[in-house]
Amino acid sequence: MTALPRTSASDVLVIGWGLAGLVAAAEARAAGRRVTIIDQEPRQNLGGQAWWSFGGLFLVDSPEQRRMGIRDSLELARQDWFGNAGFDRPEDAWPRRWAEAYLQFAAGEKRAWLRERGVGFFPVVGWAERGGGSATGPGNSVPRFHITWGTGPGILNPFVAMVEAAEAEGRATILPRHRVTDLVVEDGAVVGARGIVLADTHAPRGVPTSRDRVTDFEVRADAVIVASGGIGGDHDLVRAFWPDRLGTPPERMLTGVPAYVDGSMQAVARAAGADLINGDRMWHYVEGIENWDPVWPGHGIRILPGPSSLWLDATGARLPVPLYPGFDTLGTLAHLRRTGHDHSWFVTSLKIVEKEFALSGSEQNPDLTGKDLGLLLRSRLAKGPTGPVRAFLEEGADFVVEDDLETLLAGMRARPGGDVLDVDRAREEVIARDREIENEFTKDGQVAMLRSMRRYRGDRLIRTAPPHRLQDPAAGPMVAVKLHVLTRKSLGGIHTDLDGRALDPSGSPIPGLFAAGEASGFGGGGMHGYRALEGTFLGGCLFSGRQAGRAASR
Repeated sequence: MTALPRTSASDVLVIGWGLAGLVAAAEARAAGRRVTIIDQEPRQNLGGQAWWSFGGLFLVDSPEQRRMGIRDSLELARQDWFGNAGFDRPEDAWPRRWAEAYLQFAAGEKRAWLRERGVGFFPVVGWAERGGGSATGPGNSVPRFHITWGTGPGILNPFVAMVEAAEAEGRATILPRHRVTDLVVEDGAVVGARGIVLADTHAPRGVPTSRDRVTDFEVRADAVIVASGGIGGDHDLVRAFWPDRLGTPPERMLTGVPAYVDGSMQAVARAAGADLINGDRMWHYVEGIENWDPVWPGHGIRILPGPSSLWLDATGARLPVPLYPGFDTLGTLAHLRRTGHDHSWFVTSLKIVEKEFALSGSEQNPDLTGKDLGLLLRSRLAKGPTGPVRAFLEEGADFVVEDDLETLLAGMRARPGGDVLDVDRAREEVIARDREIENEFTKDGQVAMLRSMRRYRGDRLIRTAPPHRLQDPAAGPMVAVKLHVLTRKSLGGIHTDLDGRALDPSGSPIPGLFAAGEASGFGGGGMHGYRALEGTFLGGCLFSGRQAGRAASR
């Protein structure tokens, strides 16, 4: 390992080199400040968990939306955001302001700002978190999920390039394997950080690394920005913060983020005087599948589902209206956590899988990540599932593929925990759903929604299969997928004002301390409130990192 000074100085110190940290560092550097970036992981993890993301971004009234015939507006987006967030606490004052500021950003300069940095977008806008309730309730009224051309790495690359260019010029310092244990506080102001330098490693990106100490370090700075992420890699912390409104925490969960997303900076920030709020607000998916080729322990992948699959709980009972695939993540999570079981099922057809199953993650989308137009056309528009989806069909432990319903149900029963499945109930649900499909009229809410959604050009092209019987041999074979809770995001965190300044419990800014990204609940300590509209996590990192980087440079 290259010898490093135990003490160094900088204008701005950024703790965490994920998207928020890189944006903050790039903004500070653009303002002429000397920047130091430290992270507990090896250099090959530069970019943090954003590198693994699908790259979805929330934009309002974009050219991509208008070309797809979508009429959006700031007023409609505000209605959706605040109906989704459900702000109801005194400490939500700053999160509310952050939400309003972020909406202005998403409807204003966000797209142009990214385009100036070379970020492009896939032309078809996705419709995530569709809601299905009232106009003022949860969900997106219109499609707003813009997929970055290049997925997560495509968003990261411009900021990585800026920081590395500054490093080459001697104006930025990047220190890997530096784990912060304390913030340095003098006369009530944060003036740096100290901790331990960990043993170097050549472990591939995302693979867990050791915590073996080599030496100590201290970095002094005029301003310190905490951009260290959330708690999703630590299941004990997730369970400790799990709220009663979401039922009981699962005994077994999959992990949707690398193990280094451990929440370790929360206690460090609190010890320095920072107020942490809304720790019970969190975002976990219910469509997790075990990765057949895992990178980190318990590595799960989320199915980004289209709306057609039949969703059954572990016993075979159909989920209630409007808990359809892709409609209401936390509503579905709360319902399933009260069933007493840690898994649920999609029952579907290969035709639906081919059209509607996308997998979250840059590595699961080589066409989009690699900006390979030829592969994109072959994989998304040709007959058959994409290569990554096919790999799960063939290798995934959670997939059952059979030619008929009876054999499929038997296969579901044979999976671990499948003994709780009431085969008669599940059979009845499938047959009843298929009867509804055969008539142009229906009382089934999901069938009616399917037919309505295919009016949207994007759904009809690449997202929603033509409605058909699950047992139709022409659409077969039948497929069942065992689904697990997948940890993902913290929606609460360090309480900040609109400049990203960390606040103490009295609401006063702590001199020298800032926070950004998931560590600050993506802004303010929880700008999403109780729920997220999707495509808003990376955007929150961009916006909060920009705010903190600019303010810390003044």
